[in-house]
Amino acid sequence: MILAVPCKAQEYALFVARVKYGGGGDWYSDEQSLPELLAHVRSETLLNVAPAPEVVELSNDRLFTFPYLYLTGHGNVVFTEHETTRLRQYLEQGGFLHIDDNYGLDEAIRREMAKVFPQQEFTELPFDHAIYHTHYTFPNGLPKIHEHDGRPPQGFGLFDRYGRLCVFYSYESDLGDGWEPESVHDLPPEIRTPALQMGTNILIYAMMGSK
Repeated sequence: MILAVPCKAQEYALFVARVKYGGGGDWYSDEQSLPELLAHVRSETLLNVAPAPEVVELSNDRLFTFPYLYLTGHGNVVFTEHETTRLRQYLEQGGFLHIDDNYGLDEAIRREMAKVFPQQEFTELPFDHAIYHTHYTFPNGLPKIHEHDGRPPQGFGLFDRYGRLCVFYSYESDLGDGWEPESVHDLPPEIRTPALQMGTNILIYAMMGSK
């Protein structure tokens, strides 16, 4: 069972974490993105989420205290056998992983997640899926934030044995770029706002534990 409140603090009801992984990819990219998203969530919803994310490795027992994990980067991702087992346990016990492709992550993350759930592949979610409608409505699915390869954004999912969406993979969208302060990527409000709203949807969905 995933615990929402680490023992070190009772001021906040919810803590989220960024995944630190091996393989050489920049797991730390878009450093200001999560604090900006969390500020938006605190302002626009009733979620009492801590204003700053923590950093966690999949091998650390603290993994199981976070109901929402965020993984991003541009390059290679490698999970050890132990990390693969731990991530599967985390997800099957109610945890939620949001993978946000910051460009160049796709090949590696598909390979590594195939080790976590070898019996399934990423499935594109329909636009009427609840994750697109939990707080804000996105009738056309993920917003397009960064150009990348110019293809339409896609939201993919992996599911636990009960049919719960436990992994959401935002591809060809780059929500993290939209979460960062406007000065970082020079994105106008009409780009940043949908990114923050979609990120809010994902976080709320993770808390709901819905299918």
